[in-house]
Amino acid sequence: MADSVLDYSLDGRLAVLRMDDGKANALSHAAIDALHAALDRAEKEAGAVCLLGRPGRFCAGFDLSVMRSGPEPMRRLVTAGAELLMRMAVHPLPIAIGCTGHALAAGALLLLAADSRTGARGEFKIGLNEVAIGMPLPVFAYELARERLSKRHWLRATVQAELYAPESAVDAGFLDAVCEPSALVEAALAEARRLAALPQPAFRRTKASVRGGVVAGIRATLAEDMARLTGPTG
Repeated sequence: MADSVLDYSLDGRLAVLRMDDGKANALSHAAIDALHAALDRAEKEAGAVCLLGRPGRFCAGFDLSVMRSGPEPMRRLVTAGAELLMRMAVHPLPIAIGCTGHALAAGALLLLAADSRTGARGEFKIGLNEVAIGMPLPVFAYELARERLSKRHWLRATVQAELYAPESAVDAGFLDAVCEPSALVEAALAEARRLAALPQPAFRRTKASVRGGVVAGIRATLAEDMARLTGPTG
């Protein structure tokens, strides 16, 4: 399966997803829909998912053309993105990410929602820059960050919008490991294979138990969260 923003292929038991919009790899409605479709397909034919970006760019965050087009389009896109992240967080299959470059805002949240994150070394920026660009950080974002980031970095990464190089992103908790860019794809695939070997249903049940409370809390407050973010609809 291939479309304009996402390529899907099978490598043994792995569903390999490659995001590439030819630009910054923004998380648009098209990208979100394509990722949902890929996760649907992977559940039927794979044992794990490996998500990759394009060289130098993993994901630059939500599509700015939508985010700047008014409160309601912004609300719809951010809500759709939050639902994708919640799905990833409790997805029955392991999700390993190969972070090929910059991962900002929603791109960093994709890392927080995944099971394993390997990043490429380089002059890349990883983190939640929302406050730095004048946008309050949504509840779903800082709760995912609270779950995955080091306590030493949580306030710096959220309230203070600190961005990290790949090596320091490991210490913060956005990444689990880094490697040379030339080795990244194979390293991410190896992680996906390792996770695919874990027995089911033990994996999915434990993942749902461990992360389900956070996801349920986020979903229960999502509408209110979005109203605070973008203002009332009426």
